[in-house]
Amino acid sequence: MVKKISWIAWGLGASCLSLPVLALEISMSTNGIDALKLHKAPYNLIGRKIAIGQVEIGRPGKFGVDKAVSKNRSIDIAGVFLRNSPAKSNSGVDPHAYNVAGVMVSTDKGFPGVAPGARLFSSAVGSTKMGQPEECLSAQHVALQNGGDVRVINFSFGEPLNRDPRPEAVLDGNALLTQCIDWSTRAHNVLYVIAGNQGKGGIPIPTDNFNGVNVAFSSRRRGIFNKVDVSNLVATTEAMTLRLSGKEINLGSRGTIGIVAPGSNIPLLTPDGKINKVTGTSFAAPHVTATVALLQEFGDKQLRTKQPNWSTAARQHEVMKAILLNSADKIQDTGDGLRLGMTRTLINKQNQDWLASSAYKNSKIPLDNQMGAGHLNAFRAYQQFSGGQWKPSQSVPAIGWNYDTVNAGSSVEYVLSKPLQQNSFVAISLTWDRLVELNDKNKNNQFDAGENFRDRGLNNLDVYLVKADATQNRDTETVCASISDVDSVEHIFCPVPTTDKYKIRVQFHNQANEATQPYALAWWAVENPQQVKLYPKNYESALVILDRYGDDVGSVGDSDR
Repeated sequence: MVKKISWIAWGLGASCLSLPVLALEISMSTNGIDALKLHKAPYNLIGRKIAIGQVEIGRPGKFGVDKAVSKNRSIDIAGVFLRNSPAKSNSGVDPHAYNVAGVMVSTDKGFPGVAPGARLFSSAVGSTKMGQPEECLSAQHVALQNGGDVRVINFSFGEPLNRDPRPEAVLDGNALLTQCIDWSTRAHNVLYVIAGNQGKGGIPIPTDNFNGVNVAFSSRRRGIFNKVDVSNLVATTEAMTLRLSGKEINLGSRGTIGIVAPGSNIPLLTPDGKINKVTGTSFAAPHVTATVALLQEFGDKQLRTKQPNWSTAARQHEVMKAILLNSADKIQDTGDGLRLGMTRTLINKQNQDWLASSAYKNSKIPLDNQMGAGHLNAFRAYQQFSGGQWKPSQSVPAIGWNYDTVNAGSSVEYVLSKPLQQNSFVAISLTWDRLVELNDKNKNNQFDAGENFRDRGLNNLDVYLVKADATQNRDTETVCASISDVDSVEHIFCPVPTTDKYKIRVQFHNQANEATQPYALAWWAVENPQQVKLYPKNYESALVILDRYGDDVGSVGDSDR
């Protein structure tokens, strides 16, 4: 069993070397996803009470259940399962699944997880002989844990396309497991984080999903995770696109990668306490999954303390997806804040940055085929999320998000309250779901073996940045736009041409299913600079202000403290 499990895990790039290495903190530091900052005061975010999930062929060992981890208590698992039943003691335990879990919830002081306080529920499919129905049952079972309140589920494995039972199967979003993921996303309100394909492929399903987030992995240059690793599978030429389309990457022009996270030479503990280095999208994905747990802990705190501009919409999977994408690093800020305080310049396999990408130049391509929206930055995601929820009925600040609906043939507009600074960049992300319904033969509202799904298609939404006085019929006043016909995300990253007032327009252009479409919107812009002198009551408050406002904060002397 262990040999079979290890074999399929290799498809996502697990490699183990028993060598002394530095701790996981490398990938969580400012050179990685900058999550360690959130663990400390004044943020103190470790994912407390947030339920997250994991589905793989095998599962991590649970102390008290499995002998393999009897000497290692650093990974506390809330629940372990074999598909949709309790796990059998000492059966199905897999080092690969253990390492993935370690990235998320390890409590070891030398190798802490991104969200060591989160509650992890893990299900093992059980064998490579199992198929997509069993994998769907496993995902559904995890989604139903914690009273049905699991916020995010990690998939660090995939299904080979040559095992798909459809004749002449391609990556068109219609494999049973892919449809299951898109259905469960909406039915259970859970964000699926999917490890991207790599190498020569072999595990592309369910990377052709619409409603989750696919993750590519980065490697380090001069100590910083800022380059898309060469092992990520992607078409880099037109010839490769024609050859791979539908076989190893999504059919047609629809994007595959949503975001990039560290995944090269990540040091982790094995179940027996040894130190290994691992590489692959398998280990990039849990960085994203666990970051959601940090954000959700913060969101729940805001709700619990009844902060203004917060609602339970903060728990929506569409909101989390928009927050992660919109806060991703693309181009390093020079210190003037005009590039939204981004901390690194991410480059692709050809050493090109986002400004050289088709996504930057072509409004019909929302995300780069290698870099997605950019590199995961947990702290910037916190900043984006902490901007709060703002409805279009009021003017909105420079940083914020919203969860709302738009009707077919109409639009919703968000007027930014203050003028934006010339030559500053604006980031805007719009996310919504493909509508997949369960053909529920026994009417129990759950997927059962022998059932399948119905794809009702994707409504077409677009997003624009326009002058504040622009009308619906004056397209010449559009500053930037994202108008893909095939994607379930739109993304804008563009410079502001002149200091002026602007608004964001969400347009429902073409209806494929329902006439009312729920969506999430996140935005980040730079207001016309005004020196603001603030007087924090203590040093920690000063740090929060500096993190949030940067160069717009006036100097604070000792007497001010």
